[in-house]
Amino acid sequence: MSSSPSLEILVRDAQGFFVWNGPPFSNGQPTLKLERVSCSNTKFSVDGSKIMAMKSDGIITIYDSTSLTEVRSFTIANVTTAELSPCGTYLQTFQKPTTPQEKNVSVWNIETGDLAHSHYQKSITKTTWPSIRFCPDESSACRLATNEIHFFDPKDFSKGITSRIRVPGVAAFELSKTPASHIAVFVPESKGSPGSVQIFGCGKDMQSQPSARRSFFRCSSVQFSWNHGSTGLLVVVQSDVDKTNQNYYGETKLHYLTIDGTHEGLVPLRKEGPVHDVQWSYSGSEFAVVYGFMPACVTIFDKNCKPLMELGEGPYNTLRWNPKGRVLCVAGFGNLPGYMAFWDVVNKKQIGSNKAECSVTSEWSPDGRYFLTATTAPRLQIDNGLKIFNYDGKPYFKKMFERLYQAEWKPESPDRFGEISELIKSVESLKLGDGKSQGQGSAQKKPIVPNDFAKKPAAYQPPHAKHAAAIQAELLGGSSAGEMSKNALKNKKKREKKKAAEAAAASGANNA
Repeated sequence: MSSSPSLEILVRDAQGFFVWNGPPFSNGQPTLKLERVSCSNTKFSVDGSKIMAMKSDGIITIYDSTSLTEVRSFTIANVTTAELSPCGTYLQTFQKPTTPQEKNVSVWNIETGDLAHSHYQKSITKTTWPSIRFCPDESSACRLATNEIHFFDPKDFSKGITSRIRVPGVAAFELSKTPASHIAVFVPESKGSPGSVQIFGCGKDMQSQPSARRSFFRCSSVQFSWNHGSTGLLVVVQSDVDKTNQNYYGETKLHYLTIDGTHEGLVPLRKEGPVHDVQWSYSGSEFAVVYGFMPACVTIFDKNCKPLMELGEGPYNTLRWNPKGRVLCVAGFGNLPGYMAFWDVVNKKQIGSNKAECSVTSEWSPDGRYFLTATTAPRLQIDNGLKIFNYDGKPYFKKMFERLYQAEWKPESPDRFGEISELIKSVESLKLGDGKSQGQGSAQKKPIVPNDFAKKPAAYQPPHAKHAAAIQAELLGGSSAGEMSKNALKNKKKREKKKAAEAAAASGANNA
């Protein structure tokens, strides 16, 4: 597609960040689009229009990601973290507070450099930062307060709080995606009362009563996952304690709620064990779940929670949908060996597999043709580097670093790229030409993984035990390698002959 934007990759090492022109590479190597910029942290806005770079002495510089020129710099004393709004309109910063009166969370207008809003917040955690949350198109913004959610007008923060939802005990929330029509809130269990997830409409006239609600006991935290189109919400409910004592990390359950309240309940998973990952497809009409004690199961459901496709079992804990929703990568990262299976979901068959050991991050390119994995510090201090694979798992590019902190695609809307259907068809014709079977779609229960996973590793034997086994084999028959030595064989035959003679003598005595 001639109008498709080019792919770009942001890379950050120990010296700073730089930007590569993405694949396809000429001569097999990427070219520099932006020379290295010294910084301690960097991040794209969700729409990819801006890049934020945190530098020394509280300097935060914003770049236009198309021209890669500096848009504005802010100098903020004692700043500890910062965040861009999804469309790159605002910069949100957090400073260490010195007094409770100090407004240490600030929202800056990037275009003008003016302070748009500020408030006090004692500390930040994963669930409370960014303090003010925007929906993807920045049409709605809100923040968590004591027993309430406060809403703002993102076009004019000077209006202050425009509306509020009162939810006693609220501990976390998540705005729906485009359209930003609803908000999910979580209230933990307290004093014998169950915890709950509730869905409210974002309009002022819809904020008094929840449109959907789900209650549960044994719940310490939740993870929200809205679909594209904002019609359904998946909730992974985590409990610190597993009553069955099967899982050291507690237990997890997967619930599904629709905004109109027509469906609320558990997602029917066919294997006991934790929910490792759950991901909506780009269309928002189906979702994939990897779950259960190892080897984990992988199932794709429709938005009515009916199973569409079983992808078998394997050493997996990660799901990554191709942005077009055509290909799904099922992988085992973190403490698993790094096996990846690539599935063509439309034709219900696996199109490839590979391995990317020690991957910390992984994501599809916006056009859905390439899959990038990275081994990064500080999670891992050795073997840092990035790998790029084709959509069917074939290796495309690899680069090692002394220290790599970040590697990610520049965000772009997948709608700006053409489909990869024709590419898949051409690859399929090549594969079928080789005379290899492509499996039976949803009936193919065992995903293809590299052969070295299929071999069961031998039990560990310490060196002294191996030596003892070798001596024992020499004396009693059988060698440490599983074959008998000549002497052992000779001794074994002697013993068998002696036993046979004794048995014959005993038999003769009985007959007499």
